[in-house]
Amino acid sequence: MFKSALALAAFVASAAAHYTFPSLVVNGTTTPAWINVRQTNNYNTQAPVTDVTSADFRCYDSETDPTVETITVAAGTEMGIMSDGTIYHPGVVNVYMAKADGDVSDFAGDGSVWFKVYQITAVTDGGSSIAFPAEGIPGVTFTLPAALPTGQYLVRMEAIALHVAQTFGGAQFYISCGQVNVVNGGSGTPGPLVAIPGVYTGYEPGILININYPIPTNYTQPGPAVWSG
Repeated sequence: MFKSALALAAFVASAAAHYTFPSLVVNGTTTPAWINVRQTNNYNTQAPVTDVTSADFRCYDSETDPTVETITVAAGTEMGIMSDGTIYHPGVVNVYMAKADGDVSDFAGDGSVWFKVYQITAVTDGGSSIAFPAEGIPGVTFTLPAALPTGQYLVRMEAIALHVAQTFGGAQFYISCGQVNVVNGGSGTPGPLVAIPGVYTGYEPGILININYPIPTNYTQPGPAVWSG
């Protein structure tokens, strides 16, 4: 009985430590879960993706085949992506976008079409300590570049948990893709463009890393540079 209770407690703690990102924040309002964000396979289990070569590494929606509404947001304004709790684990964040040729509801995000618009990296001081500003926050907010062209986009949240990333495949990726219609856009050319999956091998120093010992002297954020327009 005692062992069973311990096992149950461990399971509950593990589940509580995981999270999804089911909502956007537009015009200061958090949208209901899975209305403007494609429902991910882990909407119940909250289990992460660990294979960066998997097709599910893009939007994690192969099992749900979701249909969602596209929400309008103006270029140059602030938007956000919210979790169903907090970003529990130490790690970093990347936000990518990809422009659809037409209706984003029919857009899979194939090919080298993704660019990074926001990131939260780790903070190091040469080996004495490492801190993760994304840890413990409920979500992220960022400003869409004013130069972002008008059109419909996928916006992809990627929170990378690094607490057991010291072995290959140990990094945990918490992912979701929202659908936005960008208006009042500019004439910028977003880039550099990358494919997802394809952007990572899993061997990047910011993905395959022991954050506990020895304490890293620096941290290299995975992925391309942020496009600010």
